[in-house]
This record gives sequence, C-alpha cells and structure tokens, in this order.
Amino acid sequence: MSVEQEKPRIPPGLKAKLLVYGVAFLMVLVPFLFWKGTWFGTVLSEQKVEEYLKSSARPRDTQHALLQISEKLASGEIEQARRWYPLILALTEHPVPEVRNTVAWLMGQDNQHSEFHQALMLLARDVNPLVRRNAALALVRFADASGRPELLNMLRPFVVPSPQEGVLKYRLKEDDSVDTGTLLARIDTGAAEPLEVRSQLPGFVKLKLAPDGARVKTGQDILVLAPSDDQVWEALRALYLVGQLEDLEVIQSFTGKTPHLGERIRQQARLTIEAIKKRSSGA
Repeated sequence: MSVEQEKPRIPPGLKAKLLVYGVAFLMVLVPFLFWKGTWFGTVLSEQKVEEYLKSSARPRDTQHALLQISEKLASGEIEQARRWYPLILALTEHPVPEVRNTVAWLMGQDNQHSEFHQALMLLARDVNPLVRRNAALALVRFADASGRPELLNMLRPFVVPSPQEGVLKYRLKEDDSVDTGTLLARIDTGAAEPLEVRSQLPGFVKLKLAPDGARVKTGQDILVLAPSDDQVWEALRALYLVGQLEDLEVIQSFTGKTPHLGERIRQQARLTIEAIKKRSSGA
C-alpha cells in the first residue's frame, strides 16, 4: 500500500508576506499596463502602422499609427509617409470621433496634398464639434478660409443640449474645468442606468440653464461651456491669417481680462485685430 505524500505547508508568516508582495506587484503592474496601453511613444514597424490604419483596428492603435506618421511629416519624410495616404483618407469616415479628429490634425501637416484639402472641407462639416474645429484650423494651412465660421465658434460659448427626456442631475459646478469626455450630467430616463452627458469640447462650465433635478426634454439646452484657453489661442492665431473686419467684435472681447484666460490670449487678440485691419486696408 502506497503512502500518500503530505503536501508541503506554507508557514503562516510566509503566506502573509507573499500576499503583501503579490498586492504590491499588482499595484505596480496594473498602472504599467494602463500606461503601456495608452502611451504612444512605442515605435511601430511599417507592418504595424499599416495594420493599425485599417478600420478593424482598435481606435487607440489607429491614433498611435497616425501620430507616428505625423512625426514623419514633421521631420520632412513626406514621401515615405504618402504610401499610407489612401488608408488615412478612408479614416475620415471612421465611426470614432477621436480618430477623425486626429486625421484632421494630421492632414494639415501636408498642405500640398489636394486630396487632404478636399477631405478637410468635408470634415469641417462633421457632426462632432472638435473634429470640425481641427479641420477648420488645418484648412488655414492650405490658405483656405472656408472654415472661418467654425474658427469664430471656437471663441463663443458652446451650448450643451439634453440627448433625451428625463430628470437632470448635474455632476459639476459653475466655473469647473471641463475636458473632452468629462461627465457633465446624468439624465434619469427611467432605464436601469441613467444616461451620461459627456462634454464634446474642453472648456469651463459657464452657466446652468436648467435647475438640478428638473425634468428636461430631448434637445433642451441644459448647460453653457466657455471655451478653453487652448481653443481660443488656436482660433485667434488662425484668424490672424484669415479673419475679416466683421470678426473684430468677437475678437475684441478677448483683449481685456477674461476668466480662465491668460495674458497670452489678450496679446494674441490685439495682434489678430491689427493683422485684420492691416490686411483689410491693403497696407
């Protein structure tokens, strides 16, 4: 008869140490994996770039590939980058706004490519405001002022409507900073989970148009966002080149002190006004 060997036992003290080490390891590993999954610094092979530019790729991977191509354009490797242009053009219809936004930004870096110019004119009418704005900024690099109305919108407050009918619950206070994707409010529609209202643009909560806890209708305006410093800065720089006399009233409002906007905004507003006046006078 065989004698069953007794399994080695882990001393209680060692077991506790292993548990502590395991938790500590996970505390390092999880942030590392998150960082590695969101960091765009890894150099991709040409095969990977082509793979990530396909519509079946993860949106983050597609953005990674687009950013690597943009680096080639910035370093003057335009001919090497152009091999991927057909795939990039196809991404203008990508369902994820962040991808279309990155595409619009990249296309502005090769202002000699006529197909990019045509694609940007379409993206300037995109349903997503951030995509429209990046396309309008990129069009300026083509000496095209057709995106000027959107550049002016970058200087104006942005009104957020309710996507559905329900009870409104705000998540932010007036003057709070907002980034793209920030949760602004929830709408209790009666479903198991409330509907989240997230910001499409960066900025600041300027005004609440409905009281907290009110029942709102689909499409009803609920919140006003003031533009972010970066949005105003980029719009003023673009209008320096394509602005017209009728734009001066909007631009003038940024020459004085404005909440959340710094001195560089006031200086750029004054420079933009001077450039428009000089251009209009033919001087």
